[in-house]
Amino acid sequence: MLFFSRHHLPRLLYRTTTTTTLTLRKMSLKTIAVLDESDLKDGEMKQVDFEGEGKVLLSRLGDKIHATSAFCTHYGAPLAKGVLTADARVVCPWHGACFNVCTGDIEDAPAPSSLHSFKAHVEGGKILVTANPNDTLKSNFSRQPKLLATHAEKQGPGVVVVGGGSAAFHTVESLREHGYNGAITVLSKEPYAPIDRTKLSKALVTDASKLEWRPAAELQAKYGVALRTSIEVTSVDVEKKTVSIGATGESVPYETLVLATGGFARKLPIDGSGLENVFTLRGVDDAKKIDAALTEGKKLVVIGSSFISMELVVAVQKRNLASIDVIGLEEFPFELVLGKQVGAALKKFHESKGIKFHMQSKVKGIKPSQSSPSKAGSVTITLPSGEDLTLEADAVIMGVGMAPATEFLKKSKGFENVVDRTGAVTVDEFLRVKGLEDKNVFAVGDIALYPQPGTGELRRIEHWNVAGNHGRAVGKTIAEGKGQPFVKVPVFWSAQGQQLRYCGVGAGFDDVIVDGNLDELKFIVYYVKQDKVIAVASMQRDPAVSKASELLRLGLMPSPSELRAGKDILSVDIQTVSAKPKVA
Repeated sequence: MLFFSRHHLPRLLYRTTTTTTLTLRKMSLKTIAVLDESDLKDGEMKQVDFEGEGKVLLSRLGDKIHATSAFCTHYGAPLAKGVLTADARVVCPWHGACFNVCTGDIEDAPAPSSLHSFKAHVEGGKILVTANPNDTLKSNFSRQPKLLATHAEKQGPGVVVVGGGSAAFHTVESLREHGYNGAITVLSKEPYAPIDRTKLSKALVTDASKLEWRPAAELQAKYGVALRTSIEVTSVDVEKKTVSIGATGESVPYETLVLATGGFARKLPIDGSGLENVFTLRGVDDAKKIDAALTEGKKLVVIGSSFISMELVVAVQKRNLASIDVIGLEEFPFELVLGKQVGAALKKFHESKGIKFHMQSKVKGIKPSQSSPSKAGSVTITLPSGEDLTLEADAVIMGVGMAPATEFLKKSKGFENVVDRTGAVTVDEFLRVKGLEDKNVFAVGDIALYPQPGTGELRRIEHWNVAGNHGRAVGKTIAEGKGQPFVKVPVFWSAQGQQLRYCGVGAGFDDVIVDGNLDELKFIVYYVKQDKVIAVASMQRDPAVSKASELLRLGLMPSPSELRAGKDILSVDIQTVSAKPKVA
């Protein structure tokens, strides 16, 4: 038996094929006793077996027992090791994806699909689950999209999404999930469907087909999306409600516009930055060029010591390169986000793998190779002592930040006072473009300067997961015709030998509390500002960050003094019905 959220039932009309599929599923249902009722306490989750290789997640909230798929639809993490909350959320222990345990519906990105939801009841002291055994297998833990009978035939401009990244994908997913049955058009500069961009830097994956969340054909067939790739948007006219594309100036009409253009990788304005083997990383083509250049015995120089740069360093460490040199402005890598202590520990780890750092150094220029003048041969830097040092290079990677891809908006009608000098687009709590609130224009992801939950401070956050959750919030707002304030706590992760996890907005922290062993990369670190925890990082302490993100969301994070006294955040009760936490 399949369960649907209250948002879908009044709206969804199924095709004949869908009805047939549901009928067949019902005919295949089995009811099996999976656990003694006494073995599942209030606020507990347990993974149980279901007929052979099947697995089901049981969650108990008060006297209600819920059953869903057991694995996160993002990367397959076991949800039983995650975090359960009293408001029926189960948070993945790895990357912050969240689901509703009553319905299986997605609550937060990066979940690309909902969970199966099964009937559970108690009989004779046993918990019985009714499910199609096939839906309990790990190979089939994602619920297929709920198809709309009419969305493909809908006439009219509908929603136009400019951009083809995380925010665009999750906007589409959320629109359909929440019952929008109008036309959806996605105009993407990239030549492929939306991809899992995190794998570019973390694993240097070069095959777009292995990165796409949904192939273009599936987006069309199952979501009714008109995906137009390799499209350059040149301007927007908010009065005419049109988007102009390409050199021909073709106009695409819209009812609602979602700007999700992301950013482009910066390059330092120095001599040699345009040489052939000086790379940045944003798309699959960039990954292909870097992959081809970094063969055994080559010398790599990396400019920048934050996340994109250091993830690439990890990705190529085992390629037997002759040398890897990292240049950074701060004293330690990651210092601005993670602080000196964590930065020092990660620097020590990478040095143990043969990486050489040149910190507190500035790049003077990149010189061509004598044997191949079109390519870089060396990078000259100025050390803290004032001396210059020349590093030989077969390839140079610049990981020096991103800039919002909004140049086209500066010459668009209605946007004259919207884009600031940095390229950011200011939005309100509903992610509507400021000054255009009555024009059905939203901006999400890397370009959006949005108010932070709890403080109202305007910040632009370049997190892949923030972009996804922006898309989810806007999709729901458009579909339901009711504003959804964006209140999600930012979450991100990074491969640094061990998995680093982080939640919150730690900019400007004035104190750090360390729980654990930094040298062993096994810790929880709390970032404090004005005697309040504003961010948390961890390594090898799952599900600490997943729990911390919910504590921040609910306003239940322990005080710095409690944490210094040894308070364990995993012991804070947010999962029982009796807790009744206050939402910030």
